[in-house]
Amino acid sequence: MLDTTTRARNIDDGSIKALDMNPITSFLVFVCIVAGAGAAYWGHSYPYIAFVFFAAAVLIALSLKMANVWQKFVILRMGKLQSVKGAGLFVIIPIVDRIIAVIDGRIQTTAFNAEQALTKDTVPVNVDAIIFWHVHDAEKAALAITNYREALDRVAQTSLREMIGSSMLAALLSDRKEADEQLKVEIGQKTAPWGISVSSVEIRDVAIPVALQDAMSRQAQAEREKQARVILGSAEAAIAGKFVEAAAIYAGHPWALQLRAMNIIYETTKERGATILMPSSMVDSLNPSAATLALALASKGAIEPELVRRQATA
Repeated sequence: MLDTTTRARNIDDGSIKALDMNPITSFLVFVCIVAGAGAAYWGHSYPYIAFVFFAAAVLIALSLKMANVWQKFVILRMGKLQSVKGAGLFVIIPIVDRIIAVIDGRIQTTAFNAEQALTKDTVPVNVDAIIFWHVHDAEKAALAITNYREALDRVAQTSLREMIGSSMLAALLSDRKEADEQLKVEIGQKTAPWGISVSSVEIRDVAIPVALQDAMSRQAQAEREKQARVILGSAEAAIAGKFVEAAAIYAGHPWALQLRAMNIIYETTKERGATILMPSSMVDSLNPSAATLALALASKGAIEPELVRRQATA
């Protein structure tokens, strides 16, 4: 049989009360005690009847147990595994049978961390994580290991440090999902022989030194400035290309250039009370010479080349 300390470690903290009497057992014990007291008071001729009721109360209290739907009772009989009882009422043999563990089969959470762990690029980080797990085999959890909760915590911390040591800081900060999946697989492989299944692992926070935070902030700012300058240069090139296209259009269509000049003057004089000073060359551009118009029309084939030469000479 296991001693009291070992039993306390094997029994879940939330299931210690399961070893106490359940309502049904308590009611039956109460009935037997009342019946025994009544028999002792009224049955002077048969005093052994009261003794029978009292003995039945003790026997019921020690033997009749009840497990909730999420609980598993691991029972040893004279040091050997007798059975694993699930939900409902069951009976054990007092003295011969002993409940050594009450396993909670619900999904549970355990928080763990790694402080000042070095990444692959020798950066100290503090990582906080949480693991979701449950016991799928109560027999293994009770018999294969002394304290599966403590062992799970140690395995989780060790796996977390190993993962940090094999990862670059940039990957650890950006690829959280991949790191979570890696931890889940590693921890699950180590805890499976103990009857424990790992549902998921989530890294909650990755803390880096303040000096490194400032350096990374400056680096990110420089990268954004570089990207902004590249975008501005691309915009300038695109604008210059459009200007070249516009110049080609204006070269072949003097009237379009004239209309554009008039539109510029209109835009500058929309505000009331504004005084605009325009150079004479700009005014001349609004009245292109006859030679310029003739050459433009000749390029379009609208007049004969001979007429163009005459107008140009004139």
